[in-house]
Amino acid sequence: MTTLAHQFEQYGAWRTGVLQSLAEFQSWLQQHDLYDAQADDRVQRIQNVLRSDRLKVAFIAEFSRGKSELINAIFFADYGRRILPSSAGRTTMCPTELRYDEAEPPSIRLLPIETRLQDASTADFIEAGTSASHWHSVPLDPSSPEGMLEAFQHVVQTMRVPPEQAEALGLYHENDPDAAYAVDAEGMVEISRWRHAVINFPHPLLRQGLVILDTPGLNAIGTEPELTLRLIPDAHVVVFVLAADAGVTKSDLELWRSHVGAGHRRGCLAVLNKIDGLWDPLRQPGEIAQEIARQVSTTAQVLGIEQSRVYPVSAQKGLVAKVTHDDALLARSGLPEFEHVLSDQLIPRRREIVSDQVYRLVQDMARAAQQLLQSRRRDIVEQLFELRGLRGKNHAMVKHMLMRVQGEKDEFEQSISKFQALRLVFGRHSADIIKSLQLRDVRRTMRSAREQMKERFFSRGLREDMDALFAQLSGLVSDADNKIGQLHQLIDSMYRRFNAEHGFTLPAPMQFTAERYLAELQETLRLVQAHFGTISMLTRSRPQLVQSAFNTMASRVLENFRGLNRDIEVWLKSVMTPLEAQVREHQKQLRRRVDSIERIHEATDTLESRIAQLEEVLNGLDERSGRIEGFAQRLMRPAADAGSASLAVA
Repeated sequence: MTTLAHQFEQYGAWRTGVLQSLAEFQSWLQQHDLYDAQADDRVQRIQNVLRSDRLKVAFIAEFSRGKSELINAIFFADYGRRILPSSAGRTTMCPTELRYDEAEPPSIRLLPIETRLQDASTADFIEAGTSASHWHSVPLDPSSPEGMLEAFQHVVQTMRVPPEQAEALGLYHENDPDAAYAVDAEGMVEISRWRHAVINFPHPLLRQGLVILDTPGLNAIGTEPELTLRLIPDAHVVVFVLAADAGVTKSDLELWRSHVGAGHRRGCLAVLNKIDGLWDPLRQPGEIAQEIARQVSTTAQVLGIEQSRVYPVSAQKGLVAKVTHDDALLARSGLPEFEHVLSDQLIPRRREIVSDQVYRLVQDMARAAQQLLQSRRRDIVEQLFELRGLRGKNHAMVKHMLMRVQGEKDEFEQSISKFQALRLVFGRHSADIIKSLQLRDVRRTMRSAREQMKERFFSRGLREDMDALFAQLSGLVSDADNKIGQLHQLIDSMYRRFNAEHGFTLPAPMQFTAERYLAELQETLRLVQAHFGTISMLTRSRPQLVQSAFNTMASRVLENFRGLNRDIEVWLKSVMTPLEAQVREHQKQLRRRVDSIERIHEATDTLESRIAQLEEVLNGLDERSGRIEGFAQRLMRPAADAGSASLAVA
């Protein structure tokens, strides 16, 4: 765990350092009147990116593959014992998320299985908050390993219900050959007591933003669409666990193909666990190594991936070695090598994504501040040119220049009137775009589609309905994208006009595209089609299947539309801000020019003293430009080099 913990520590230090430097940059911009609404929006977005950043690892396996033991060995060995329940047979009964939110006390929140009968996805219940009455909460005492182990036992609780109730919940069907649990001698079916578990636990890595997803086996995954449509696809790394003593079984392969994406997605690792079962004391170490290598080769061939993505380990021996501080046994378990690969797969990739987001936002902040400085510099240079031209001139010449600058000011005021009229047009177009993507209309569309799909009993009909729904949703996004393109042309013409007429040097306004959101809709559709296409799906109760899968899909789609609406609003706000800032700044500088010449004309100020004042201001602007560049370079420094040092700039 040393490598994983060290990389997390470095990543956390980088995020802390960026937040500190950002606060100093923000304060400096405010001090020099360079901080506007657009800069404030970008600061808040950077803060949100860094503070809410999560690194998600999903562990997937059939039961009895040692998945929970692997999680214990990697993350919880420091407690000197198992924390997650781990024993022979099935232990993970419901999807379990381990995370930490300092705003909430350490606890285990459990969502009752009966909530499957309600018209809501797991994500909907999670968004409802911890105080919602649906959740059952169990206090967690991190200082007591025994107490934690007892509390964690709640996660694996089951209950016995009549087959009719299990079928209503979508957990049993008499015609399903792969039903999760058979009817016992008393005519009852054993099912999980809980639908979902969220463990809020102040583990050092969880504090840094790590989220661990522990999933149940194939049949349980098939009954909870939340896993295949949201939780597993959103994971940054998926760890698929197999058992060396069993090899790749039929159910392993089905789970791999239907829920792990056949291993073709980035960040997917396969772990061949329980290699200690091959440690035959009657065989030579070389023979054992060759046998493990053959198992790795066969596993890679069956899964259709490179051998370098299959890692032989013994989670049980690795845990024992960590607890007993047996370095030789730890090395033999193969656990350190896998932990090293896990940290290399997880943290650098996420760090790269977050760094890129921060880089772009900081770059935009610095560019906007430099534009304001450039505008001020241009106006002061013009003033200096005018005032130096008055040296040795008589009173009449000063009056003539005053009239000329006053005329320039009046002309610009007329341009502002036209600018305000164009802003009204911009506002109407903006309102039309926002109205076309209102979430209530998206919800209405999806409710109508859901009612229609409830009547479907064949997968082909469901697929056609789903295709039609996503075509309609994609149409909404495409129409909005076209309207945004037209609005961008209007704004671009405004920029070019002010650049040409008033000497502005504003770059073309940034272009917004909804391509990412269209791609997300297509990815969601692909996941839904794959979910309905699995054999186990076709044998269950159709109404319950449609409802649970649709609710989960709807949650993901609405989240996509929320993101689209939020980004459009940010774009609409920010695309006009540079021009507005330049207009205000130019107007302010024109007034200062008029005031300066008036004071000279009225002999209330000397020409030379005013020139000296402006030259001093000009030198200060050049210095501030360098300071902005310094802040930006420090904030945009690659995460690997940034460390935690803050930027000390006066």
